[in-house]
Amino acid sequence: MTVITDIEIPADQFALGKLLEQYSDIEIELVRVIPLRDGIIPLFWVDGANPDDVEATIRGDPLAEEVNLLTEADGRHLFEIRWSTEIDALIKPMIESRAEVLIAEGSANRWNFRLQFANRSMLGDFRQRCHDNDIQFQLQALYNPTIPSEPLEEGELSSEQYDILATAHAKGYWHIPRDIELGEIADLIGISPNAASQRMRRALDTVVDQALAAKPD
Repeated sequence: MTVITDIEIPADQFALGKLLEQYSDIEIELVRVIPLRDGIIPLFWVDGANPDDVEATIRGDPLAEEVNLLTEADGRHLFEIRWSTEIDALIKPMIESRAEVLIAEGSANRWNFRLQFANRSMLGDFRQRCHDNDIQFQLQALYNPTIPSEPLEEGELSSEQYDILATAHAKGYWHIPRDIELGEIADLIGISPNAASQRMRRALDTVVDQALAAKPD
């Protein structure tokens, strides 16, 4: 089930952070990220800086292999960059976890992203990849835009309960010794440890009820 999250990261943890550092009044809006076999192309609008200065700054970045000014509208300028495959650690987790960038806006101190994932497991994968690459971000909001069309039947797992069991299983929660603790699972799916504990207990209770009900006489 689709899940959307809002996250905030320090400006210097994203490749375009150099622009934000140099031009304190600049605003950047990322439009699209296009993964290529030999690089990555982002399209983004820039407002608040001379386009020639922006282009010169980008060309000074060793990760930028090519930069083009595409168009201008209402004082904003649309740029296209071709980044090398060594681009920063935030873009790679987005691509590898198949995140869809709905909104991405940067200012002098921070970037705000709204990302959409196919399910909570993919969000968990994104969070783990960020952790592995030392990308620190704050989770601002997490919500599911899809409202179930029918109420759950008695003894049926909710999507949230299924997600926590699936995440725990995939990450080795029931291995001996455990590969992950419940608090880490809570971080991966964006809830508190207490909420994760309650959700896990309810999910396990439902699964046990289903198993006992299915046992033949």
